[in-house]
Amino acid sequence: MTLPAPADFICVLYDVRDHVATITLNRPERRNALNPRAYAEIESAFRAASQDGDVRCVIVTGADPAFCSGEDVKEMMTGEARAERPVVVRHQATPAAMAALDCEKPVIAAVNGSAVGWGMELALFADIRIASEQAKFAELFIKRGLIADVGGMLRLPAIVGPAKAAELLFTGDAIDADEALRIGLVSYVVPHAELMTRANEIAARIAANPPLALRYMKEGLRRTSYGDPRAVGAWAIETIYRLFQTEDHREGVRSFLEKRAPEFKGR
Repeated sequence: MTLPAPADFICVLYDVRDHVATITLNRPERRNALNPRAYAEIESAFRAASQDGDVRCVIVTGADPAFCSGEDVKEMMTGEARAERPVVVRHQATPAAMAALDCEKPVIAAVNGSAVGWGMELALFADIRIASEQAKFAELFIKRGLIADVGGMLRLPAIVGPAKAAELLFTGDAIDADEALRIGLVSYVVPHAELMTRANEIAARIAANPPLALRYMKEGLRRTSYGDPRAVGAWAIETIYRLFQTEDHREGVRSFLEKRAPEFKGR
């Protein structure tokens, strides 16, 4: 898919003012769930912000009531839909993930509601996370018979520690904003109505600093705090695509859509 330009976005709002680019996932009727168009627009938005010399900081958020509820299960992840089209294994990380991780500008995630599945991944791609009191986080891939993307595999252990990351990844359990603050996943928890004000205050303080120094400061943190996202991301996406073919994945999706407990078979 050719990347859409910001002026043609449907699923994302993109705004730049006072050296701050704000990327807002804008499918509120689907709790900002992601389809192929949304992934492409997220990738395009981060690349636009990274390349824009006027942008010094980026905020990513969602249109209420959610930050991002992950992939649009009804549209993308039903077993029947997967069966109808061949799965091509890509030997590269998720393009939207790499666009976020490659962004040369500091990124703040203003998490206004549920950030689950790839929504939590998106929050993990940010350098700083601020949560509304209504935020919830879950790496629920395991409940769909899948594994996390590069955010959960690489960045989550570096942020909260390997043991806590293992617990979140292995259980798929959700945590609230207060628990996210306690384990260091987020830097602040604020009243919902104050979330964007706080995010913009921090973004303004960042944007007031010299752009070149900011760029290299972020590069230094990326080099010292995290491993190679391309190698991990390529492995993760290959594994995810193979898991799409399993009975357990199809059962995970069916049980979610049918609102019942899954019965996994290990095949």
